[in-house]
Amino acid sequence: MAWFLYLIECHDGSLYTGITTDVARRYAEHASGRGARYTRSHPPQQLLMVQECADRADASRQEYRLKQLTPPQKRALCLQYPPAPSLLVACSVP
Repeated sequence: MAWFLYLIECHDGSLYTGITTDVARRYAEHASGRGARYTRSHPPQQLLMVQECADRADASRQEYRLKQLTPPQKRALCLQYPPAPSLLVACSVP
């Protein structure tokens, strides 16, 4: 089973990082208020990055490394791992 590391920009400009096996489903959970506690008070605006990982352990390690970066470094990394166009459509907020 594939695991993914993802980065979301919230409405207030803050960034949220997480891991999942289904990015579109997880984004929908965040958008509906059923996701992480952070995204309940900072609703998602857009999906910035998706990186496929070998397994859950690898995804967790990559998440830890990403969380150590500054916001500008995270945004620069997004250029290397843009989400697929199909995910952008699935993760759009009306």
